Amino acid sequence: MTSDITIHVTLGDDKMPEDIKWTAPGGNVNDPQKAKALLLGLWDGDAKEALRIDLWTGKMMMDEMNDFYFQTFMGMADTYTMATKNSELAAELRAFAKSFLKKASDALEKA
Repeated sequence: MTSDITIHVTLGDDKMPEDIKWTAPGGNVNDPQKAKALLLGLWDGDAKEALRIDLWTGKMMMDEMNDFYFQTFMGMADTYTMATKNSELAAELRAFAKSFLKKASDALEKA
């Protein structure tokens, strides 16, 4: 059995993403879903290195980016806990995420 996730990125003349849509028929996401940003991380076990694709559209507002990163950090902590059972380090990541969001929000208010 296989499952596909398809990501379509429409680029502007400047080669920057203008539109991001995705589908995952195996997960019952058959209709294209819009996204303003995408973080994709892959692990190359042979090279022992992380590979990343980070994309965002010009429609992504700074407060949304702050929330996106906060939620990503929190999700990473959840995944790390499930994968390693190391709740102490996951708690540190959650604490960092909360500190990050506070500082990012404060910086946005000053701007």
